[in-house]
Amino acid sequence: MTEKQEKKSPSRSFSTGVIALVFLAVGYQTALFIHNAAVTGIAATRDSPDTVYIYLERGPESGSGDYKRKGSPVKTERRNAAHSPTVSAVRKNTARRQYENFRFDPNTVSVEDLVRLGFSQKQAETIDAYRQKGGRFARKADFARSYVVEDSVFKRLEPYIDIPLLDINTADSAQFDALPGIGPYFAAKMVSYRRELGGYSFPEQLMDIWRFDSVRFSGLKDLITVGPSAPFRLWTLPEDSLKFHPYIRGRAHGVVLFRENNSPENYTVKALLRAGVLDKENAERLERCRIFEY
Repeated sequence: MTEKQEKKSPSRSFSTGVIALVFLAVGYQTALFIHNAAVTGIAATRDSPDTVYIYLERGPESGSGDYKRKGSPVKTERRNAAHSPTVSAVRKNTARRQYENFRFDPNTVSVEDLVRLGFSQKQAETIDAYRQKGGRFARKADFARSYVVEDSVFKRLEPYIDIPLLDINTADSAQFDALPGIGPYFAAKMVSYRRELGGYSFPEQLMDIWRFDSVRFSGLKDLITVGPSAPFRLWTLPEDSLKFHPYIRGRAHGVVLFRENNSPENYTVKALLRAGVLDKENAERLERCRIFEY
């Protein structure tokens, strides 16, 4: 062998060290595998409890000869069997996580209750951190998409998720802003239009707002509800108050004239339409409103 070849060839001690290192790594992985398998085996064969003790309550003897019976086992008691300290330690460290099922709103449930529902402390804190940063779960599916919510956990909890619908008669602009497809502009308009109406009577009234189209409405209609509001006093309000209602505006004087020339039993929105006081579109909208009966 030439001097140049000797420089390129690894020394025998180096090769031996590499082989030893490989064997050491393989041995470590093997030992780790056996350890994990043992732990898994101990945890997997855990039952609660480990031993069943059967007690016999002797009843009257029956039968005759060699086949005489002295009673039947009618009472059992379950107790845990004794284990070595090693097995007890493994079982303690691999204890089953206990969880509960109860109704909850993922937007307001506490970290402690999330742990009760089966989430780890870290997972619960992650959900809370998302909320603290302004995140909100508008629908159950939003909660399912959280990366800390496993599919199996969501499947178990889905029947218990309770996200209240937003009452558009009591919501403030911040709550409107949190709805999908709504920003500060539409949130402010939703509040101001409610003031003009004297309270929403049906959810589709949101589409009266300029540029609030059916697509935008479809994106949130399953998230809202319409709570009670004061009925509109169509038959008693003075003209200068009537003219502020979106469905009346410049027809306020006509409404007053109708009231002055008709008896109360004829006070209906349909009658206003027949008299030409209101056009068909506004009459249909007004008829759906909560109107105080005269």
